[in-house]
Amino acid sequence: MVPTDDWTVPAEGEPWSHDTVETNGVLLHVVTAGPEDGQLVVLLHGFPEFWYSWRHQIPALADAGYRVVAPDMRGYNRSEKPSGVDAYHIDELVSDVAGLVRAFDRESAHIVGHDWGGLVAWQTATDRPGVVDRLAVLNAPHPSKYERTLRSNPTQLRKSWYVGFFQLPVVPEWALGANGFEALDRMLGEGTVRSDAFTRTDIERYKEAFGQPGARTAALNYYRSLARRNARLTLTGGGVGALPVRAPTLLVWGEQDAALDISLTEGLDEWVPDIRVERLPDASHWVQFDAPERVAALLLDHLD
Repeated sequence: MVPTDDWTVPAEGEPWSHDTVETNGVLLHVVTAGPEDGQLVVLLHGFPEFWYSWRHQIPALADAGYRVVAPDMRGYNRSEKPSGVDAYHIDELVSDVAGLVRAFDRESAHIVGHDWGGLVAWQTATDRPGVVDRLAVLNAPHPSKYERTLRSNPTQLRKSWYVGFFQLPVVPEWALGANGFEALDRMLGEGTVRSDAFTRTDIERYKEAFGQPGARTAALNYYRSLARRNARLTLTGGGVGALPVRAPTLLVWGEQDAALDISLTEGLDEWVPDIRVERLPDASHWVQFDAPERVAALLLDHLD
């Protein structure tokens, strides 16, 4: 690990430090906090975010004695941005997580993910069960449940329109960056339940991180790679698979999610035998900003 001061959001006086970690052939910028001998907790952010999405939860976890690692996932902010859609295959993202755990001299860790980070967390718990002690997912559907819901729920199919749009070349990159990243104003500034969930400074920091060279294409390649992989599995294997998640699991869900239907939180025992679902009626997709203290308390209770 190599300390670095070259990152997007200065945070003098904040209870974390910044490093660069090599994992699975890429360099990831990571934020760390808490005692080095504490149980390891890896926090995985979503789209179009970066480590900063956990800024409210990092201090709470560190104060409770956990060793917290919050990376910029590959392609985001100050992390390396390998070229090509295949570089963002879900298998590579899972390998990033496993390598990150090893980089901190652990065999396993508690894995927490939101949105795309939640999807990677689900897949890590499925494919690398030995890496995951406890799993916590925020507003990210279990892959098999999502696939089934898309086939049977027209509401969710309509809500997922953007996934198809993101498959286009060039146009989504332009749309996300147009008018000074106005799309982020709509997603973050207007997409929450609390009007002050994201401050103006928060949004500007998100824009700066997402405006790093190559970041938009990298983030969109997550969607492009997954769509190709799932289409191939559906055509050749009948679906994305249904291997169980063995780790004790917490699913936290902001019910006011504009992109994901509440039905995605139901009937998960089929794939996740040991699951606890906490629905927050007054929170949106950006649940850790709409309900920062509640999310931190739920995580601490689950990990403890």
